[in-house]
Formats: sequence, structure tokens, C-alpha cells
Amino acid sequence: MDNSNNRLHDVFFYGLYMDEEILKTKGVNPRNQRAGFVSGYKLRVGKLATLLRCENSKAYGLVYSLTYDEVEKLYAGSGLTQYIKESLLVNVDENKSIATLCCNLLDAPSEDESNEEYSSKLKKCMEKYNLPFVL
Repeated sequence: MDNSNNRLHDVFFYGLYMDEEILKTKGVNPRNQRAGFVSGYKLRVGKLATLLRCENSKAYGLVYSLTYDEVEKLYAGSGLTQYIKESLLVNVDENKSIATLCCNLLDAPSEDESNEEYSSKLKKCMEKYNLPFVL
């Protein structure tokens, strides 16, 4: 019997869920870590992180292979229900792009919304994985 919820999917993370240790504390087993970026998006931190469409921009993050159940546990199971799953093409090296799932806020944060504590933690996380921190 095929249990599609246990099949692995590549998932792009651009917020604090990039941190492998945080994922493990949430009961998730991150596999096959790869650094990458999405073109045509920029990172925006309001109360939470999200990606916004923006020409000539890049948003950096990490790709992990997770089961669908693990993705559900991270978002729905943690009360982060304002995120929706989208498909994004992530550049993982100079000549290779892969299709990934990405959880993004349904509604963009307002211009005056910010979270300095989250931004500071995210900057440290990006440095830990040698990724550019671009807002």
C-alpha cells in the first residue's frame, strides 16, 4: 500500500525553519540539505517571515527533503495556519534548479509591521549557513 504522506518532497525554507536544530525540536527529520535561492522574490519580515514577489531580487534559504506529514506538523501542527503551500523553482547551484514546496504567508505583512527579535535570530541563522541576509 502506497502511503503518499511518507513520500519525500523538497521544501524551501527562508525563515527560522532553515535551522536544522529547530526542525528537529519540532519532530522533523531534515534530509538532503542544499543551499539555494529563488529569483523574483525578496524576503520580508513582519511578525513572521514571508517571500514577496519582486523583480530582480533573490531570496536565499535552504532546501530539505521532508515528508508531507512533516510539513503539516511544522505549519498546521504549530498553529502557523496563515501559511499556504506553493510551488517554487529553487536554484541550488549554478546550472540546476529544482521544483520545491514552499510555505508562504497568504497575506503580506503591512509596511509598518516588523519583528526585530525575529530579524536578529534570522540574521544569525543565515550566517550559520553562510547565506546572504538580504531584506
